[in-house]
Amino acid sequence: MSSTTLTDWLRARDDEALVAMLRARPDLATPRPSDTAVLATRAATRASVARAAEGLDTFTLAVLDALLTAGADRAPVPLGVVDLDGRVDQAVDTLRGLLLAWGDDDAISLVPAAREAGGLFPAGLGRSAPGLVDADVPALLAEIGDDERKVLTTLAHGQPVGRTKDAAQVLPLEQARTPVQRLLARGLLLRVDADTVELPREIGLALRPGLVEPSMRTTVHKVSTVDATAAGETLEVLRHMETLLRLWSDDPPPTLKSGGLGVRDLRKIAKAADITDRQATVLVELAFGASLVAESDAGEWVPTNHADVWLSASPANRWATLAAAWLDLPRLPGLAGLRDAKDKLLAPLSDDLRRPVAPLERARVLAVPADLKPGTAVASADELAALLAWRAPRRGGRLRDEIVRWAMAEATSLGILALGALSGPGRALLDEGAAAAAKRMAEAMPDPVDHVLVQADLTVVAPGPLEPHLAGQIAEVADVESAGSATVYRVSETSIRRALDVGRTAGDLHELFRVRSRTPIPQSLTYLIDDVARRHGRLRGGSTTSFLRCDDPALIAEVAAHPAAASLRLRKIAPTVLISPLPLLEVLDELRAAGFAPAAEGTDGQVVDLRPSGRRVETPTRAARRPIGVRAADPDQLADIVHTMRAGDRAAESRRSRPVSPTGANLAEVMDLLKEAIETGRSVWVGLVDAHGVATQRVLKPLRMGGGVVEGHDPTGTDLHRLPIHRINTAALVED
Repeated sequence: MSSTTLTDWLRARDDEALVAMLRARPDLATPRPSDTAVLATRAATRASVARAAEGLDTFTLAVLDALLTAGADRAPVPLGVVDLDGRVDQAVDTLRGLLLAWGDDDAISLVPAAREAGGLFPAGLGRSAPGLVDADVPALLAEIGDDERKVLTTLAHGQPVGRTKDAAQVLPLEQARTPVQRLLARGLLLRVDADTVELPREIGLALRPGLVEPSMRTTVHKVSTVDATAAGETLEVLRHMETLLRLWSDDPPPTLKSGGLGVRDLRKIAKAADITDRQATVLVELAFGASLVAESDAGEWVPTNHADVWLSASPANRWATLAAAWLDLPRLPGLAGLRDAKDKLLAPLSDDLRRPVAPLERARVLAVPADLKPGTAVASADELAALLAWRAPRRGGRLRDEIVRWAMAEATSLGILALGALSGPGRALLDEGAAAAAKRMAEAMPDPVDHVLVQADLTVVAPGPLEPHLAGQIAEVADVESAGSATVYRVSETSIRRALDVGRTAGDLHELFRVRSRTPIPQSLTYLIDDVARRHGRLRGGSTTSFLRCDDPALIAEVAAHPAAASLRLRKIAPTVLISPLPLLEVLDELRAAGFAPAAEGTDGQVVDLRPSGRRVETPTRAARRPIGVRAADPDQLADIVHTMRAGDRAAESRRSRPVSPTGANLAEVMDLLKEAIETGRSVWVGLVDAHGVATQRVLKPLRMGGGVVEGHDPTGTDLHRLPIHRINTAALVED
């Protein structure tokens, strides 16, 4: 038979089993339990039990429900009472590993909170309907329509009760108009009150999901095809991100008063990048998660300094940064555009989209294709959602299946998935990290080309991804007309003027196309470049920070000829005017040091005082938000927790079974007792409270004391412990 209590059963487990239990339920290890009695109490709390039950699959939940029906939460139940198949033993082992159940194979007990965590309807079944006990339920279900079956199926897959306005009274079948009214008339639904109906147990059993994991169709592709497709998606998302950063660099959008990005600004991004609003939402959330954009003090979304570093990196490294940021992003971009319980529209980049469990949900979705052979693809996101729903039916809430679809779509747009299969770079990202993934993506990407094809219609075709330097040159003189495996640019008067504006000459542009084009240069392009260059720059403008003026041209000439003029970058624009790009105060100070006596004047020509009024500091850069990651438990730390619990158990056992002389929290008495134990070689039972307020107990054989610390060994171990004396609140000598 099973042990009397959960505490006794836990004490009989070996250390490896306890470590595995703490790894399966990490919430039990925080704060550190002082002994197994504390662990048992914590394991039986309702919130912790409900959290553990979220990870159970449909079959294990069925075993749990069967044990509850048999009363295992009140008294031990022999496994023979549960009439299922041979998988019961494995399911019970899972329940024991999660500390939801305990006991030997001949009798199993459940923690009492298991019934509360299961809700009001064990096994998800309602009450029995007398008229259906001996009825042919499949035949009755065959007579109903699709709309009626949909109502029953919905109740069978969730709670067996539902609210409706059609339950006011049970009408005869010939008078029933709605599906609910017809089901009530047939006796396939039970009326609870005027607003509530209940699915009978017999109907729920006939329609409930099977206890066998649903199959999922797969297809097989060549690994090279999957990786090439992923590389193509990667080039697209990098191009869209560059568009976003360029757009927000020139025109940062404002932050909404309630936080986030407005619909108009989101659609502006979608139009500029030629993507959907949904894709634009993922793009901005990704930029935020990768710290490429941040909210400024002025209330605008602006690219960060990290964006410049990202833009200068190789395409593969840029992709790895985005992909890793998506995996750890504690937000759900798919929520954007939906409405909350108060009918408020959820905006991108707002706190409403924050979901700390999002990284864990993405990991669950990607784990399925990761378990398949390379090149093997999931045939349907819906089938994957059904599989994950079977594996964890209590997880995810009402958006459970939608989260799966969102994750699949987002992973595909990032090249982590391609054609439904996990790409090579995606697998490297999950198994080895961003650095290895970047290397694998670099191998999957097509080699950059060093040439273009200039067409007679003034288009320039890039037959593949261009070398970074060439891509920058072409982007200066042409606009993207269509993107893909072969990008098409168009040269226009506006694009040529843009290149001339950044300092290129007509000769530079002619040389660029002559050297880089594999096709002859059309005469129309040559004429267009020369015509725009001939008209460019005839009217010029410039900017300056300070000026010097004097009615005496000779003094201006003297200043311009002085050696200080070179360091001040003074330039004469008129016989009596010099200009400089440096601040006026700096110009005046250096000229005064050179022996001149200049004065500063305001916009009205009057002399002004430019001496600084006080010290100034640069505005500090705001720290980028870091994503929340899912951290695995440290095995060494868990082993140490088990060791501490064992010590607490021994301390408690020693206190119960041996005569002791308890001492209160008086520090002098504690030190006297410790000194006596050291002199006589006896063990001491001590209770102390650590810096976090957690109480622990242990048996210690003290060796020495000094500096406010007592050192000693565990009587059954060799580890040396150092305990602060001021934290000991109870102590007792243990009789050997």
